[in-house]
Amino acid sequence: MTEDDARAWVRDRYGVSRETLLAAFVSRLREEAGRQNLIAPSTLEQIWTRHIVDSAQLLGAAPDKGLWLDIGSGAGLPGMVIAMLRDEPIELVEPRKLRTDFLARAATELELSNVAIHTARIERTAGPAAVISARAVASLDALFRIAAHRSTSSTVWVLPKGRNAQSEVEEARRNWHGSFHVEPSITAPDSLIVVAREVRPR
Repeated sequence: MTEDDARAWVRDRYGVSRETLLAAFVSRLREEAGRQNLIAPSTLEQIWTRHIVDSAQLLGAAPDKGLWLDIGSGAGLPGMVIAMLRDEPIELVEPRKLRTDFLARAATELELSNVAIHTARIERTAGPAAVISARAVASLDALFRIAAHRSTSSTVWVLPKGRNAQSEVEEARRNWHGSFHVEPSITAPDSLIVVAREVRPR
């Protein structure tokens, strides 16, 4: 998928206005990446493919309604992208203040009224979420341990993973019940997405 393909993918599914909104975020992300280490410099030239579409594809595995919780939001991936493509509320939790300052500034400038941003560790937050996402935060087992208090029996976990996704699922099964499905990412052949439901401790 080229950068033009990625933009067309977004435009075809979500319309020109949302593509334009995402483009405004991309320009802010590029600018901020010069000030703090938000994304790998090697991915700046593939930002639509590696980050925008990679985040947006998660919507396909999530319910349409309810609070979306994004853990370790960092550069706003996938949280800010989801917020621009989905009108339901989204909560971004990130412990590093420099990053939450950037996210809050971007949310204000882009007039995203559905976003709540918290400078905190996920363990110190509360409340049920319909969807939970986390990109490059922790192993499945560790993630369930620190965030299970935010889930209910109907919560859908949508978790981008690398090629070791299946082994992470097998490890998590030792300590957690649930329905675990692994599907391929559309942006990278060696990336996988774990979709988990009814997650609860053994």
